[in-house]
Amino acid sequence: MLLEIKNVSTAFKVEGQFYNALDDVCLEVNENEVLAIVGESGCGKSTLATSIMGLHNEKQAKVTGSIKYRGTELVGTKSQQLEQIRGKQIGMIFQDPLSALNPLMRVEDQIKESLDLHTKMTGEQKHARVLELLQQVGLEHPALVARQYPHELSGGMRQRVVIAIAIACKPDLIIADEPTTALDVTIQAQILDLLLAIQAENHAGIILITHDLGVVAEMADRVAVMYAGQVVELGSAKQIFTDPKHPYTRSLLRSMPQADSDQEELYVIEGMVPSLKNMEHSGCRFAKRISWSNELAHENEPQMHQVAVGHYVRCICWRDFKFPAETKVGGADNG
Repeated sequence: MLLEIKNVSTAFKVEGQFYNALDDVCLEVNENEVLAIVGESGCGKSTLATSIMGLHNEKQAKVTGSIKYRGTELVGTKSQQLEQIRGKQIGMIFQDPLSALNPLMRVEDQIKESLDLHTKMTGEQKHARVLELLQQVGLEHPALVARQYPHELSGGMRQRVVIAIAIACKPDLIIADEPTTALDVTIQAQILDLLLAIQAENHAGIILITHDLGVVAEMADRVAVMYAGQVVELGSAKQIFTDPKHPYTRSLLRSMPQADSDQEELYVIEGMVPSLKNMEHSGCRFAKRISWSNELAHENEPQMHQVAVGHYVRCICWRDFKFPAETKVGGADNG
């Protein structure tokens, strides 16, 4: 097992008080596996990624629980020790390449930072590795790109540079936080193909954070659905897409455009993800967004229940859940 996350909670300081953005998250990632983490904005996906990487300011955030990389505990580990793991063994592709890159440094110097820290390469070897990486991520004229600054590159080119930095030392685990956001469809496909090629070459595990269920269907081996800081459903990609259980998972899938559907309007999930200060920490957190559902259908302290081999669902509300339209006609479907 590459990564084992047990009972991880992350709280942020807001107006002098700490509020949990993650609550008791348990996940694991294996070699040669793509684990997709999905959910709306504000569900805790990126917070989980930055908690794994140890990127939170200790004065403003508290991370509890256990995050083990190949058996080495990361929670509470000193920054110097984390620096030996970050970049070398765990690489991260950040959501916004423009803010992830230093505007005052050339591309080559930014990629070299990881090589300087984690390798004993000579200057010539590092230069050759930079050109190799830029070519590997599909950038034409790598020698030219290496000399350029981030503002001289297109969005797709900057994203490829961020990927080159993340894979420079051939990490065993890659965390990709919305790696195709704001890119056009053609570039998205190229980036996803690139990630799969890197995985195949390095036998890496990938945590793919996204809200794009189409990308998940194409890429993922397993899927964790997050809502309001909790994992509400976990299973194989096939289980999640063909036999979704939790009302939130079903709602997400129902809100996707379907080419073979005669539905005139897309389904819209009621309400929105609660803010940190307004998040309730007892009962089913999704209950308010399915207001027509019977309150007695929820657990007071929702737990993860195994419903099939490798398939887990939080709360028992999935058992009798129906969409309003299904209730009217007396039918039910899984989408």
